[in-house]
Order: sequence, then structure tokens, then C-alpha cells
Amino acid sequence: MLDPRLFRNAIDFVKTQLDRRNFDFDVEAYQILESRRKQIQVKTQQLQNERNLISKKVGQTKAKGEDTKPLFAQIGDLGSELKTAESTLSEIQMQMTVIMEGIPNLLDETVPAGKSEDDNIEISRWGTLAKFSFEPKDHVDLGESLEEMNFELGVKLASARFVVLTGRLARLQRAIIQFMLDTHTQEHDYTETYVPFLANVASLRGTGQLPKFEDDLFKASEDPALYLIPTAEVPVTNIVRDTIIDADDLPLKFTCHSPCFRSEAGAYGRDVRGMIRQHQFEKVELVQIVKPEDSEQAHEQLTADAEIILQKLNLPYRKVLLCAGDTGFSATKTYDLEVWLPGQNAYREISSCSNFKDFQARRLQARWRNLEMKKPELVHTINGSGLAAGRTLIAIMENYQDEQGRITIPEVLLPYMGNIKIIG
Repeated sequence: MLDPRLFRNAIDFVKTQLDRRNFDFDVEAYQILESRRKQIQVKTQQLQNERNLISKKVGQTKAKGEDTKPLFAQIGDLGSELKTAESTLSEIQMQMTVIMEGIPNLLDETVPAGKSEDDNIEISRWGTLAKFSFEPKDHVDLGESLEEMNFELGVKLASARFVVLTGRLARLQRAIIQFMLDTHTQEHDYTETYVPFLANVASLRGTGQLPKFEDDLFKASEDPALYLIPTAEVPVTNIVRDTIIDADDLPLKFTCHSPCFRSEAGAYGRDVRGMIRQHQFEKVELVQIVKPEDSEQAHEQLTADAEIILQKLNLPYRKVLLCAGDTGFSATKTYDLEVWLPGQNAYREISSCSNFKDFQARRLQARWRNLEMKKPELVHTINGSGLAAGRTLIAIMENYQDEQGRITIPEVLLPYMGNIKIIG
């Protein structure tokens, strides 16, 4: 959530920045609400002061032996009027909160203009694209020919956009996850974390999924309201909700493997073939909680940590900076890592690494104890995939295939595969 002071002191600046996102912010409607809020708040304070003054007179009047009934009648009248004013103020504040929760983060000044992924800026490329003496297959054809990737069984057990992996492909996905966790904990100094796969409303609101993106979530229960997590970012970042962190304890760096569940309500008809866009998928998440002055460098480092995984697996990829129209709701700046998939003859997203600055922290009330200031300050939050395991699996399948449809196991994964060198 944005700093409310921006709306009071720099609303034209906010409007200009939100225009970059093509977000229609109704300044006039907000200012009308803000004006009403101020009026009712002043009236509420006046009524409270007036009631307090009369309450003091009651004691003085009693001490003089005089009749206090008229004073109590005034207190009663003021109490009713105050109750109405407080109710009106609460309603206005609630309306303003709803508006505020639906406003996206302001973009970093380095984010380029643009409306869609077509306007994203390529920053760099790594690796050499494999050259095949045959027409490379995509992961669907490879997996089905190996009889270890079954989409029809996924439909039978659940619905479309689910898959069943068996045998060596199932083991390969597990190996990928373990390799990622080992790399991030042993080489990148992240703390491995295990979290619930259900999240409550406060947690989802804290990281920005609620209320705006409820349609993208799977709701598991009503009382209490619990949702399947769309990403481990939600529970892991909420570890610091309503806390004040000592300066010496920062940065906090967490990595977490979890399944992720998404209804894909906003992606109807996209990537319906294969494992690219599933309702359930595995991911290793990276989260950093840092001081504000460290967040830009932490964002670059977290992105590099995700890149190392692709480099160790020798998977060609490119790094792109998302444009204004493609940057996510809570993010101020995002890098996507896109892995090369020969079967699709295209780069596809495998990691999205974002800096949220204090946007999530304000919702979370996640703060740190800055000894130079008189009160705690908001932390900055950064997160990214390190990496999406399912997409890493299909990238390995497509980049390491041979003409017979066999899959060579990348060298770094051999210890996790019991030295199985080829699937097929």
C-alpha cells in the first residue's frame, strides 16, 4: 500500500506515476472523500472535547451540591451525536482503505514505458542455444513418449491443467528442487523455511493478493477463511508481519520450496498445452527483508542468485526488465528470467524477481529498529523464483533431448539422481 501522505501532499505526482501503468486513478473522487474525512474528523474531535468539558463540570457541580441532571442530558445528547459522527468517519475511512488497497505500487524511475510484454527490455543473454540435427520435440511429446508425464490422468484425478509425473521424471523434478535448495542455502546464505500451504486473509492482504486478486486464488474454507497459497512468497514474507526487527538482524534471507496453486482466472485460454501454466506447480522461492538503503542492491543480488541456477544447469536464458504495463501490482521493478525452450522455439519465463520497496511492508507493518531515528521504519521486501521447478524440468527435457527422445541428465544433478545419466 502506498504512503497515505503522498495522497495528501503530492496527489498530482501519484496520478502522474499511476498513469505510467495505465491505471485510472480518480483524483476528484478521492479528494471528495478526503475532504469529508477531514470535516467529520474535526467534528468528532470537537464533540469529544465538548463532552470531556461537560464531564468535568459534573464533578464541580456535584461538589457545589447543584443539580447535575441537565449536564447528564447534554452528555447523553453529545454521546449520540458523537456515535453517529464516529460511525460516519469509520465508514469513510473504510471506503478510502478499499481505494488504497486497489492502487498499485509506484514504479521505479528505471522502469521503461510500455503496455505489454512486447515492450519489455532485454538486458542480457547467457548461454548458447543448442543446435539439433533433428526437429526438437516439446516436453509434452517427450514426456508422453517416455510414458512418465500424463496429462489425461491429471484430468481424471482433478481437472485440466494438472499433470501426473511418474518414475524418473518425478525423481528429476525432486532432484531439481533439492539442488536449488542446496545451492541457495549453502552458497547464497539463505535460510531454508517450511511454511503452511494455506494462508489466511491477513497474510494474503499483506503481500497484495487480496482483495484485488481473489479470483486467482483457490479458497479452501470459509470459517476461518483460508486459501491455498499461490506462491511461498505469501507465508514467507508474512513471517515478519507485525514485527520490529533489530538492525543487526538484517538482511533476512529465506528460501522455501512449496507447491503453488493458481486458478489462472486472468489467463483464460493461454498456454493450455503442457506444463507451462498449471493450476498446481512446484517452486523454490527466494525472499529478502532488508533496510531501505539496501533494497536496490539486494534486488540485483537476488536476481543473480536465481541466474546461477540456470547457469549451473547450462540452460540458455535471457534477462528482461519489465515495462510499466507488465510490472505486477505490488512491484516497483521486476526482472524476468526467460529460459530457452527448443520445442517452442521461444524464451519463456522461469523466474520473476521483484523489488516491492515498502509497499508490502506498509500492509504488513513490518519494520526495523533504526537507532538513528526516534521510531521504527518500514523494511523493504524483495522476492523471486529460484526457480519454478516444473518449468526447469521442461527446460531440461527440451534442451537435453536426443533424436530418440531420451533426456541426458545435467551433470550437477547426477548426485541427486543416483547417477542415472539418461532417461529413456
